[in-house]
Amino acid sequence: MNYVEKVKKATDFVKSKIDRVPEVAIILGSGLDRIKDGVDVSSKVRYEDIPNFPISTAPGHAGEMIFGKWNEVDVVLMNGRFHYYEGYSMKEITMPIRLFQLLGIEYLFVTNAAGGLNHAFDPGHPMIITDHINFMGDNPLVGKNVDEWGTRFPDMSKAYDPELISLAEESSKELGIEYYKGIYIAFTGPSFETPAELKMAQYFGADAVGMSTVPEVIVANHGGLKVLGISSITDRAIPDDLKPLTGEEVIEVANRTGEKIAKIFEKVLDKIKERD
Repeated sequence: MNYVEKVKKATDFVKSKIDRVPEVAIILGSGLDRIKDGVDVSSKVRYEDIPNFPISTAPGHAGEMIFGKWNEVDVVLMNGRFHYYEGYSMKEITMPIRLFQLLGIEYLFVTNAAGGLNHAFDPGHPMIITDHINFMGDNPLVGKNVDEWGTRFPDMSKAYDPELISLAEESSKELGIEYYKGIYIAFTGPSFETPAELKMAQYFGADAVGMSTVPEVIVANHGGLKVLGISSITDRAIPDDLKPLTGEEVIEVANRTGEKIAKIFEKVLDKIKERD
């Protein structure tokens, strides 16, 4: 069975388990699963039950899709994402995005835990992603293009939807939440970056560093989904003042920041609902 057939079979299975197609898909990064607390859940689908679907192995990633209403908007939460460092291919990592595309979902909200490269960034605050740098050494669109899914050479000049960025900024200000805006750079992981690598990322112009998100956003743009990305700044990734870091510490700060991101998303959903 080829990749296209696998995605279509997975999509058909998920479609058989839901009553309504969500308008928004939300990927929950490390420690950010508390976003699900505000959702009126109608059904859950475990990754292990979906044909041909990967299984999430990263700490803090539950491994299920949660369908329901959030602020009267139909949503699906991806409670647990896949990472390149888990040994999956780029196409396996981004299979959920293809599934969302084939379901007919319009918006993709992505979250992640990230280290702050910008000297002005303090841990515990959200960063609205304005752009990204792919430093993972691979691209999920490598290989034969599936023309029915998107063009061979997709434009990435507005990878993160400018209107959604504006709505997120408005929402943050209305809620009184301190936020940052910046560029996210993705390394493969799972090792945290060396001081020299972080210094290089700063020279590139990146404001935050992590190990996810970029493959999903590339595929979302290829498939015509509108993307909003918010990072949880969990630590200071300053090369000249680098402290030893553990995954547990990252998740602990991401948990605290997740409440702020949830409020921003909820407000953005409000604005989308009003506009529609």
